[in-house]
Amino acid sequence: MARVASPLSGRTIFLFMQKITPFLWFDTQAEDAAKFYVSIFKKSKIRTVTRYGEAGPGPKGSVMTVVFELAGQEFIALNGGPHHKLTEAFSCVVNCKTQKEIDWYWKKLVKGGKEIQCGWLKDKFGLCWQVVPTTLGPMLQDKDLARTNRVMEAIFGMVKIDLAALQRAYRNFPAKTGGRKRTTR
Repeated sequence: MARVASPLSGRTIFLFMQKITPFLWFDTQAEDAAKFYVSIFKKSKIRTVTRYGEAGPGPKGSVMTVVFELAGQEFIALNGGPHHKLTEAFSCVVNCKTQKEIDWYWKKLVKGGKEIQCGWLKDKFGLCWQVVPTTLGPMLQDKDLARTNRVMEAIFGMVKIDLAALQRAYRNFPAKTGGRKRTTR
């Protein structure tokens, strides 16, 4: 939180300011997108909405930017016109502790959008999300390369992440046998 003097009134105002803030470009849907995201995540809110004035480039009175917070992370959404599109080159990661949590976020975020692969989806505004278990990082960082390879192979066969299947792959349990350990000959 930064304490600064307002350039117009001279009064002290407080600004939420983090070091790095994702800035998302939309055609005209910045406010609708921010409202959608804030409705999904706990501890989220729209902080400010700024409107275009006479100078434009958007129509006077239309939304220019929306500053919003998702689970404590600040974002800025811009109505910048059709010049640039969101792509899979940028995504937000939602870390989930349980399959129930994965399922819940997946259902909310994919509504009106599309499923991709490996826990990725694109929402109805074009923003990509990775809905993944918190255990995925440790599984992929294991020093046992056979384990990490099994986990990667399992992920490549998934659209939405199946946590139990990842755990079976990590432990070397075949998926079809309900958790019996695979034997090598």
